[in-house]
Amino acid sequence: MHEKSHSAFALERDALTGLAGPDHAQMRIADWEDAAQRAGRIAPIHAMMLGLRRFETVNLAYGEHAGDSALVEVARRIMEFAKEELDREWFVARMGGGNFLLAANNSCSRERWQWLAEALADSVARPIPNRHGDGIMRLWPRIALLRGMPGEGPGTMFDRLAETLGRAQRQSGRRILWADGELSPVGRSAAQLEADLLGALDRGEIEILYQPQYSIAGDRLVGAEALARWQHPELGRIGAGALFAIAERADHVAQLSRHIAGRALAGAVGWPDDLRLSLNVTAADLTSQSFPNEIAAAVVAAGFTPDLLTLEITEQALLFDLERSAEALGKLVDLGIRIALDDFGAGFCNFRYLKLLPLHYLKLDRVMVDEIEEDPRDLVVFRAIIAMAKALSLKVIAEGIENEGQRELIGREGCDFYQGFLRAQPMSATDFLELASADRGK
Repeated sequence: MHEKSHSAFALERDALTGLAGPDHAQMRIADWEDAAQRAGRIAPIHAMMLGLRRFETVNLAYGEHAGDSALVEVARRIMEFAKEELDREWFVARMGGGNFLLAANNSCSRERWQWLAEALADSVARPIPNRHGDGIMRLWPRIALLRGMPGEGPGTMFDRLAETLGRAQRQSGRRILWADGELSPVGRSAAQLEADLLGALDRGEIEILYQPQYSIAGDRLVGAEALARWQHPELGRIGAGALFAIAERADHVAQLSRHIAGRALAGAVGWPDDLRLSLNVTAADLTSQSFPNEIAAAVVAAGFTPDLLTLEITEQALLFDLERSAEALGKLVDLGIRIALDDFGAGFCNFRYLKLLPLHYLKLDRVMVDEIEEDPRDLVVFRAIIAMAKALSLKVIAEGIENEGQRELIGREGCDFYQGFLRAQPMSATDFLELASADRGK
């Protein structure tokens, strides 16, 4: 049997979700182990396999097209979760059917890996709209966890995960199961974690970082997106997605949103007066009748110029009451605030949003630029989106730009702005102000 090279594996993607496939997953873990062995250490590999319990009922109830759409959405949620919560080396793969693998080459406590699995299960279990008919689809994830043992190869890891996942799916009420047979480590209950969050809010422990954004023309700094992070004393870093999931369980989403907006606006007041601040908006924000007034009050309290504020909304935040969302956003636009449709291309791309919402920007998810240098089809899709945005008088922001080739290509195709690790990672308010001063001093 002909052995494929690693570069060949790198090109193999699951046709439906675009994720890595089983062969790619095996190769990545083997590479991690080989690199660790050469360095005379043990690779700190952690893995979880997520399976969708009774997924066949989704296909029976809604049809295979709806089931495929649900799998695409699950893949997107896992990827977004991993981007927020994991550092260094990780990957997501579809292992077949409704089974997905998340693996990380990262030191991590047993308690944190357990917590990450719980938070991911919550994310996947959120309702998914049926784009091919009426109704809302709900999935029942089960997750098997393991920490790699010395000398254990990827094949053995996958076998242990699959066997454990099978037991978790057969045991009603057991959502998370470790491959060594334990249901969960001794850790913090959901109620305790919610109490921790309230204490962190009271003590001002939710950190605000700023992801710099640049113009294509002149490659100049134009602003930043505010990102929330919580460095939990026991669980480590908790990103914005999981942070809001905890707040939602505790019914404190509004309090968390106000806290983040207030701190982000206050941190941006001293910026040079042409730099923009972008804030993310949640579904709970948009469905609250008081949301426009609360944002306006926060802007006034901080002394920030509303003309320099952009609110970023995702498709997920618009799912349940588009008309009310459009009305609320219209009130904010009247104040001079601008609106961006975030993560465009990552979900279902409902073009009705472009018709009904008062938008100024399309913000492209990183999946729209990851392969545009190598894949002609990706480039064609990118060009079509740019052309559509220009026809609608929308500016385009590209996320996830990591090399000069990507930046030059999106510039040639007419993209307006970008953000990504090519220029800078998220940073503190102090570091961003220094960056802004240096940029304006050029």
